Amino acid sequence: MHSDRHIQLLESRTIWLLREAYARVRPLCLLWSVGKDSNALLWLARKAFFGRVPFPVVQLDTGLELDEVYEFRDRIAAEWKLDLRIEPCPPEPADPALPPASRAAARKTCGLQALIAREGYRGVLVGIRRDEQATRAKERVFSPRGPDGAWDVRNQPAEFWDLFETSVPEGGHLRIHPLLDWTELDIWRYTRAEGLPIVPLYFARDGKRFRSLGEKNITRPIASTAATIDEIIAELEATRVAERSGRTMDHETEDSFERLRTGGYL
Repeated sequence: MHSDRHIQLLESRTIWLLREAYARVRPLCLLWSVGKDSNALLWLARKAFFGRVPFPVVQLDTGLELDEVYEFRDRIAAEWKLDLRIEPCPPEPADPALPPASRAAARKTCGLQALIAREGYRGVLVGIRRDEQATRAKERVFSPRGPDGAWDVRNQPAEFWDLFETSVPEGGHLRIHPLLDWTELDIWRYTRAEGLPIVPLYFARDGKRFRSLGEKNITRPIASTAATIDEIIAELEATRVAERSGRTMDHETEDSFERLRTGGYL
C-alpha cells in the first residue's frame, strides 16, 4: 500500500515537470479529455502556477463524448477560469485501413494535427500513464514528434537522472507526459486526498461504471458496485481486469492501439 509520502513525491515531481515544460517549450497547451488523469493533471497545473493555468486548455471534441463529460467540462472551465479551446475533430480519419473503432478514435489524431498546424504549438501536455497500456509504457516524459505527429518508438532520447531533451524537432513538437510515473491507483488516491471534482460516470449505477472515459460509440462501462472513491480504490486493489477493458478499439486487432499510437494518437 502506497503512503501519503509517495503521493506527495509524485505531486512534487509533476509540478516540477510542468514548470520545466513551461520554461523550456513555448507555445504550450494542455490536452484535457475531462477524464480522471487529465483532470488530475489540470489540477496540478493550477497548483504549479498558483491557481492560474498560464496556457490554453484544449479538448479534442468528436461531438460524441458522453453527456456528463460535456456538463462537467463546461462547469469546471467556468469555475477554474480556464482558457478553454474546443477543437472539433474531422468526421473521418486519414487511414481507412484501421478497423472501425480505431478509425473512430483516430479522429482525435486528426484534430490534434490540425490544431498544431494552425496554432503552432511546440509543446503539448498530455495526461497519459505508463501503467495504462503496454505501448504507453515505452513513452518518454518529453517525447519528440515529427511534422506529421508520428511517434518513432525506436528512436527516443534517453532520460537518465532527470536529464531531458527538450529541443523541438524541426517542423514537429514535443508531447510532454508529466503523469507517466503515476498509476491508476495513484490517481484515485490523489483525487481522494485533494477532494478533486470528478465526472460522475466513474461511480457505479445499476451495477456498472466507467473505468475509462471515451466517446460513447467506442467505450463501454464495466461491471462494478463501486459507488464512492474509497470503493473504487478497494476494487482496484483487488482486480486483475485491465483498465482499458471497456475501450473497444483495444480489442479489434492485436496491434490496433500500437498503430494508433505510432500514427500520433494520444
